[in-house]
Amino acid sequence: MLAVGLLGLVTGCSGAGALGAEPGVQTVTVAIVSNSQMKDAIKLSPQFEAENPGIRMRFVSLSENEARAKITASVATGGGEFDVVMISNYETPQWAQNGWLTDLQPLVDSTPGYDPADFIPTVRDSLSYHGHMYSVPFYGESSFLMYRKDLFEQAGLVMPAQPTWQQVADLAAKLTDRSKGRAGICLRGKPGWGEMLAPFDTVLNTFGGRWYDPQWHAQLTSPQVQQAAQFYVDLVRNYGEPGAAQAGFSECATQFGQGNAAMWYDATSAAGTVENPDESTVVGKVGYAPAPVVATPSSGWLYSWSLAIPKTSPHPDAAWKFMSWMTSKQYMQRVGTQLGWTSLPPGSRLSTYRIPQYQQAAAAFGPTVLNAIQSANPQQPTVQPVPYQGVQFLRIPEFQDLGTRVSQQMSAAIAGQKTVQQALDQSQEYAATVGESYQ
Repeated sequence: MLAVGLLGLVTGCSGAGALGAEPGVQTVTVAIVSNSQMKDAIKLSPQFEAENPGIRMRFVSLSENEARAKITASVATGGGEFDVVMISNYETPQWAQNGWLTDLQPLVDSTPGYDPADFIPTVRDSLSYHGHMYSVPFYGESSFLMYRKDLFEQAGLVMPAQPTWQQVADLAAKLTDRSKGRAGICLRGKPGWGEMLAPFDTVLNTFGGRWYDPQWHAQLTSPQVQQAAQFYVDLVRNYGEPGAAQAGFSECATQFGQGNAAMWYDATSAAGTVENPDESTVVGKVGYAPAPVVATPSSGWLYSWSLAIPKTSPHPDAAWKFMSWMTSKQYMQRVGTQLGWTSLPPGSRLSTYRIPQYQQAAAAFGPTVLNAIQSANPQQPTVQPVPYQGVQFLRIPEFQDLGTRVSQQMSAAIAGQKTVQQALDQSQEYAATVGESYQ
């Protein structure tokens, strides 16, 4: 059923993707997330085809939640629909361990000019298993705080160089103006392990909370987690955007871009949207600060959309040709010169931040983004020891379900449907059940 369901979602390039491809031509099928930088890659792919006449590209373009579900189902069952899949640093090490992915290290090392040492080390390490890369990064991100410099100046306020969450809450209280339809801050409240749980987990971590102790005993009702959860819920309920319980990344991007929020804590990749005059009314008015902290030196998350080859791909060599094209230094130059320098996929290569045109275009946010990605610490995300890795997720197979369930509880608390204590009590039960399987 999966293959049939996917056919209607295919987008081809320059006539590519016809099921009856001409003799001697390999059709490479790519499952890709439909974010803006990925749409740019689809737009530019006819140039790859022109340079590689024996290869035709066929794209299955999906929303993030759809992509995670369909790609996981296909790869886990050995479906073989895809030659290339877009996954992240959550799936890559787990799927490599399961034997589902092609070891890319020999290809990475033997491709002239590819320069894997140029990948930002934290991103490269997060996409590796036993020192070998099993996916290659298209872009990487951490999290940071965006704020309206003009509103701060009008109110006589100053953003600290390294803000604490309490300082952010105090600023949000002063900048909220309901009469003007302006929230003090936008924070995700939409359920989903990749939606509201991403920013919430960074708050949980820096408050000193953790999901499990080293013996896999659930810790979601600890004083630190209770404090973090109450803080997050109070902040978004008192000073956040309307309808926060259903607001995710896209909704906050719209609210902030239309001038309806004074601050926004979210992914560093949001800078490209915030500074794009086609999508934002606050271009040039935004300042960027590191992810707020409480008890840890840094708290930004680490995420990378990356490309991998399932073991079942019938065309691994052609697949690698396209992947290495889409994740190369040359691709960055191609995007910059043809689509604009703020359109570059950020956070994958160190050399991107040395391109003069990009340095100029990303002057407001580029250094903050690079520093956030380099300082993310998936090995030790919080104050006390933990038996798992990951900042905004736990790198265990059960987390997709567990994280989503916990996010639903937290979203219900934001909506006022239950208390924070009730949400955490239920979350603790979910977490304890998963923890028992590791004890």
